[in-house]
Amino acid sequence: MKASLSLLSGIEPEAAVNIQQHAGIKAADDIQINSYLIRGAGRIILIDSGMGNLNHIGGELRRNLLLSGIMPDEVDTVLLTHAHPDHIGGLLDENGRPAYRNAALYISKAEANFWLDNEKLTSLSERALMNGSLFRRTFEAYSTVRFTEETAIAEDITAVSLPGHTPGHSGYLIDSRDEKLLIWGDITHYPHIQIAHPQVSIAFDYDPDQAEQTRRAILERASRENLLIAGMHLGVSGFAYIRSPSEGHYFLEYV
Repeated sequence: MKASLSLLSGIEPEAAVNIQQHAGIKAADDIQINSYLIRGAGRIILIDSGMGNLNHIGGELRRNLLLSGIMPDEVDTVLLTHAHPDHIGGLLDENGRPAYRNAALYISKAEANFWLDNEKLTSLSERALMNGSLFRRTFEAYSTVRFTEETAIAEDITAVSLPGHTPGHSGYLIDSRDEKLLIWGDITHYPHIQIAHPQVSIAFDYDPDQAEQTRRAILERASRENLLIAGMHLGVSGFAYIRSPSEGHYFLEYV
């Protein structure tokens, strides 16, 4: 997906381009859209659904699931980090029906309440209203929707509140005993830029100041606890560690 670097604030465009080029990213305005799959203990869990085929962007998730031997009806759970179109766009098929018919949706109650509040969305923008409309259609299409604040997901999977990008933006911590994985949603959109410069926000952030505070806190935690990180815009690799050669300065180490 293309997203102009002009959407960023807190950094000069030339500096942003230089960071992208130094990281080996040929098209500086490229943003990868990732989703994640968890299999185990009789469960097939999807984390976010990508863009689907909205605006003719994306649409690779269903094909990749099939290549992995997974039929859509086998997915029993979809965990949502938040409700932007590039995260929920794949939940409905071309006829507006659930793409994962047997799945329960999990989402933060704070996130759901935000997108169901027409009065609040009207005060923001036409884009917010459109996003809210997509969320409502999706919310109504699925027969089982559970709130992460109220319902346990699985013994080793815990929702983590990471507000700022949206009011109820969440991550998911997977504890495998020897290692912990944090799927952090949209903590970054341009990871090389925003991990080195956590003050940089993007126009899609609902509350840029809170998003920055959350980003700084989770970078510090990820570095201190040696968490394996996954993110919806973390790049093709999709997994990395956060390293800090000196306090407050971070960089990605892809795996």
